[in-house]
Amino acid sequence: MKKHNGIRPQDIVILAKIAIQKDDSWYIKDIANELFISNSEVSESLERSVYSGLLSNTKKRLMKGAFLDYLVYGLKYTFPQKPKSIQRGMLTAYSAPPIAELIENKEKIVWAYADGKDRGMTIEPLHPNVPKACEKDKELHEILSLIEVFRVGNVREVKLATEEMKKRLK
Repeated sequence: MKKHNGIRPQDIVILAKIAIQKDDSWYIKDIANELFISNSEVSESLERSVYSGLLSNTKKRLMKGAFLDYLVYGLKYTFPQKPKSIQRGMLTAYSAPPIAELIENKEKIVWAYADGKDRGMTIEPLHPNVPKACEKDKELHEILSLIEVFRVGNVREVKLATEEMKKRLK
């Protein structure tokens, strides 16, 4: 195993994809193809996640409690974001389902994306291919949008995202 230098942003994307899998019969190549990330990077990510305690030693089972704790209490410190200029992109954070259905917010947050259909303040996704992957997977889009709330949301939004994430990680 390579030297562990901490969690990387793409590790969160990969763990989110694992979180929405119906069972543990997935393969690295499938995760890689669906996220547009190389097989080797997914493999290295799984090693980092096991070492960090976010994934079981089998590399198949997400440690849901640890993952939720990391998202709620650590993500905004390790991968902070501040919304920037208005651009075209894909809705995310509290501007996308499921949080957008629970609150009204005039300010839209997007991942900058040339094929996006909305305009809003931009944040960088955890991995450059996130919008492309989310375009093909609604459930992935929802869970990654929830994760973005932990990076840019206020207290109320984070509380809503925490409750929604608990439901999804059961």
